[in-house]
Amino acid sequence: MSVLLVTKDISYDELKALVGKSPSLVLIDVRGKDEYRDGHIAGSVNIPLDTVEAALSMSPEEFKAKYGVTKPQTDATELVFHCKMGRRGDVATKKAHEMGYINARNYPGAYKEWSEKEGK
Repeated sequence: MSVLLVTKDISYDELKALVGKSPSLVLIDVRGKDEYRDGHIAGSVNIPLDTVEAALSMSPEEFKAKYGVTKPQTDATELVFHCKMGRRGDVATKKAHEMGYINARNYPGAYKEWSEKEGK
């Protein structure tokens, strides 16, 4: 019996292989602006959790103007959410799935794991 599994999580190693190397990666940091300012994964875009739904509802032009990056398509294969500890990233990933972003993934290790492994 085969079961189709939808992978919603991405590991540190998988993310590390994409950051700075994949032009199609959209890495969204859902922490607050102050948390983001205190340190973040290079290339990530800060869209606080309470604004994720509104951001993903924007037109591509509005999204680009506000966040400086191209709005991900609903079938984007490298759309990753993260926060500090994993919970808010999971909430954002579920919200994205509800909005039709079928491949959205959460990085459960979050900024905590990233900063520990990257020595930041």
